[in-house]
Amino acid sequence: MSNTTLILLGAGSSSRFKTKMKKQWIYTEDTPLWLHVVEHFEKSASFDKIIIVSTKNEINLMKNFASYTYIEGGNSRQVSLTNALQKVTSEYVLVSDIARCCVPSDMIQRIMGAKEEGACIVPVLPMVDTLYLENSPIDRDKVKIIQTPQLSVTKMLKKALETETIFTDDSSAIASLGEKVHFVEGSADAHKLTTIDDLKKLSCIKAPSSITLTGFGIDIHSFEKNKEMFLCGVRIDADYGFKAHSDGDVAIHALIDALLGAAGMGDIGEHYPDTEESYAGADSKDLLQDTVNKIESFGYSISNVDLTIMTEAPKLLPYKESMRSTLASILGIRKNFVNIKATTAEKLGFVGRKEGVTVHAVANLTYLNWKNI
Repeated sequence: MSNTTLILLGAGSSSRFKTKMKKQWIYTEDTPLWLHVVEHFEKSASFDKIIIVSTKNEINLMKNFASYTYIEGGNSRQVSLTNALQKVTSEYVLVSDIARCCVPSDMIQRIMGAKEEGACIVPVLPMVDTLYLENSPIDRDKVKIIQTPQLSVTKMLKKALETETIFTDDSSAIASLGEKVHFVEGSADAHKLTTIDDLKKLSCIKAPSSITLTGFGIDIHSFEKNKEMFLCGVRIDADYGFKAHSDGDVAIHALIDALLGAAGMGDIGEHYPDTEESYAGADSKDLLQDTVNKIESFGYSISNVDLTIMTEAPKLLPYKESMRSTLASILGIRKNFVNIKATTAEKLGFVGRKEGVTVHAVANLTYLNWKNI
């Protein structure tokens, strides 16, 4: 047993990354960045437990990739770390940021190997440039660039964070107690991913795989008198609509399921449950836009979609062009990548009896190629 817990922090908003995707969800080959980081740490050292700190929505998806301990973060690094520390029982805790994604194995081993040297073990780099403090130069030999990961005695770190004082890293929290901070050699390769340009400095991150991910969706709704009908976000001229908690756009509902399926993100009921009052009468176009935003934030790009609408009535030929344009606009793809087919049930079943509509949808995704950004 290593008597050490690994905590990886990744609950930030990635606001400085300035792309649709969060940086922890860029793909290196077929692996999201956060998982790439975890697996690298696992290969580099032994841990009793691994804790990933992220947001609620991201944790729901992360659980589909691997079985670690997941903790919901807070509105700051310190709050997120405090939340995670509640689950730590080991003597030591190694804390790093997912954004510090190319930490060399030998640097991790140097940190782990210095456990007995202080209450906090910190990797550092020397300052090589001239420094000024306001208008006066300072001795750069007395300055250190602090990196993560940092190894702390767990009880000391917990105690240090029991304060209103905000610390920028673990070492400054430990130092505030008067405890010893021990420095080891860091690495210029352990560059932190903050902006999209930083990817050029991170040799361990490879281009995303070109694999196509396919999802399938199906939805069925019966008719309801005296309700507006919407299909693919377009109002249909009929004196009946669909019986549903939302506006009942059965085509968009099937499409949402197809998109979520391709991304491995569950189904529409998990994201927009019909038990929640906030979705009563909801415009399905808004739900689709929200789905697209989620998918793109998790590192996926929509390639094309194909829908088959099975109905005896109403006739949909006059609406198909408008349907394609509406969906293409929401999905952020050209109209030719949106295909809509309409067919009948040959008067068989509930569709044939003109009691409702069934829609089948297929969606194809790829990993967003950040090299083209």
